[in-house]
Amino acid sequence: MSDFKTNVMRILEKEKVCYTAHEYPHGKEAVDGVTVASLLGQDPARVFKTLVTRGDSGGYFVFVVPVESELDLKKCAKSVGEKSVEMIHVKDITRVTGYVRGGCSPLGMKKPYVTTFHISAEQLPTMMVSAGKIGYQIELAPGDLVRLAQGQFADIVRQG
Repeated sequence: MSDFKTNVMRILEKEKVCYTAHEYPHGKEAVDGVTVASLLGQDPARVFKTLVTRGDSGGYFVFVVPVESELDLKKCAKSVGEKSVEMIHVKDITRVTGYVRGGCSPLGMKKPYVTTFHISAEQLPTMMVSAGKIGYQIELAPGDLVRLAQGQFADIVRQG
């Protein structure tokens, strides 16, 4: 890995959180999370994607789920006390988060948003999320990530 550092990596170092940086081959375009897991030789159940929604109240909510999973929007809304939530449009990702599609991390967004992690992360020794730039992932203990994101765990994915 090069000496390249993303803002997410700098946040982790400032907070003295142990992490491992991973780099994968990439072009300018985002690839799906399952492909990222494959490129990194990782179990997709340990690689998480960061999804941003907008609630009925107008607020934004972040959900972090395994790359093979699909959000259950009803469960998501319930977990954050909203009547409903919907995915934001791809064109709004950078404006809302400061990140580009495929490089969205639950840490270091423009503003702190309520962040919910899928309960499966609680059982993992480490999990992987975007380091805030396409081609880079960070691996760290779920407890550290949830603490820094001021997040919570909930069942937020579709079953089956």
